[in-house]
Amino acid sequence: MDHNLVLYNTLSRTKEKFEPIHANLVGMYVCGPTVYSDVHLGNCRTFVSFDLIFRYLRHLGYKVRYVRNITDAGHLEGDRDEGDDKFAKKAKLEQLEPMEIVQKYTIGFHDVLRLFNTLPPSIEPTATGHICEQIQMIEQIVENGYAYERNGTVYFDVEKYVETYDYTILTNRKLEDMLNNTRELSGQDEKKGRLDFALWIKAKPETIMRWPAPWSVGFPGWHIECSAMSRKYLGDQFDIHGGGMDLAATHHTNEIAQSEACNHTSPAKYWMHTNMLTVNGARMSKSAGNGFLPGELFTGNHPLLNRGYSPMAVRFFMLQAHYRSTLDFSNEALDAADKGYKRLMTAISLLDKLKVSKGADSFNLAEIRRKCYAAMDDDFNSPVLIAELFEIVRIINSIYDGKAKVSAEGLENLKLFMKEFVEDILGLINDQTSVSDDIDDVMNLVIKLRNEAKANKDFVTSDRIRDELNTIGIQLKDSKEGTLWNKI
Repeated sequence: MDHNLVLYNTLSRTKEKFEPIHANLVGMYVCGPTVYSDVHLGNCRTFVSFDLIFRYLRHLGYKVRYVRNITDAGHLEGDRDEGDDKFAKKAKLEQLEPMEIVQKYTIGFHDVLRLFNTLPPSIEPTATGHICEQIQMIEQIVENGYAYERNGTVYFDVEKYVETYDYTILTNRKLEDMLNNTRELSGQDEKKGRLDFALWIKAKPETIMRWPAPWSVGFPGWHIECSAMSRKYLGDQFDIHGGGMDLAATHHTNEIAQSEACNHTSPAKYWMHTNMLTVNGARMSKSAGNGFLPGELFTGNHPLLNRGYSPMAVRFFMLQAHYRSTLDFSNEALDAADKGYKRLMTAISLLDKLKVSKGADSFNLAEIRRKCYAAMDDDFNSPVLIAELFEIVRIINSIYDGKAKVSAEGLENLKLFMKEFVEDILGLINDQTSVSDDIDDVMNLVIKLRNEAKANKDFVTSDRIRDELNTIGIQLKDSKEGTLWNKI
């Protein structure tokens, strides 16, 4: 089947036909986590989205080199090269060495993504493992005249850069507006210009994570690591650079500037960004008190959550929204996603129980397949793909009920179709496999008995059923639609 994959390029602000630089080969770089704390849901949404993209490109037959970094050094609290080092600050709070912090939260990051069934990247480089490459790149930028040294710290010269290149090409902002939104330099500030940023920072005497460089003993700035590592593993130019939309204005803008100042070429052909998360319509953030971690979402142990949801139900929930759309968390939306996910998994479990018939199939799988590919070829439109898959769910249920027919060959094609699109592309698996096939029937019976107890005002029995189920890892939640259940 011919494919006409198009994707939205932040650089051009339009959808473009995907044409890799090298035929059948795709280089993709995605900004990874800063491992000084537990990975948050915004990060998870980004990595689940690019896992979908990675899976689909591989499904189309591309050989994909997917590089996702680990930031384990050089990230200060403020984007303007100020504040404390995030790792040193967390290490002091937890009374650990900085690299113990890195190890702890890197392991936690991998554990969470494993629960979400994301494929590991082809290469996962660390900032501390590529100090030499960062120093070499900084030296080249200095030699090309786009950086300067002040008291052991090296700054990127944005004013010099904009004489030749467009610093706002990614965001389409006006340079004057950016300057107006940046505070004036103080008398002690070493920078020449307000938009200048650090490539190398001279370490304070108490700094633990420090390395020798031509300018001082210090550590790299945050932005240079991605430029250096993407260049090392994907070349001066590669196909896709991705990350959350919050990275576009500063981090990705500075990445482009660094690469052009060093290599005289923009690093990526296509820039892709995932949108933000909201909770009940308000932006999710720690300061607003409405943020929760993946673990809290899985257990339901958070004031804003009525119950917990399985990792696969949450992945399904994320994929129900397009990666460029805002994803709004609410108990109602999560409940609906959980229901939809279980409905999909139940339909797949029925495939081995369907009876084959002689003659033609009662459905046109080729046409549904065409629509599914059309959805994914349109900027990886997973919500439309999922809608098409529920047409297959309807067909499977109709065959099971004897209202539609499937041939032996048609059934094998149906099984292959669901494996390809549900498991291989969407990355959805049944994460409740330890529960028997008859659990839904059993739970419906238990819920019916509990409802009868409540109707008879036997609340002691009703509460006991709920509490006993909770002790074996099954949670009940009463809603307008009835009583819902899930594994904790």
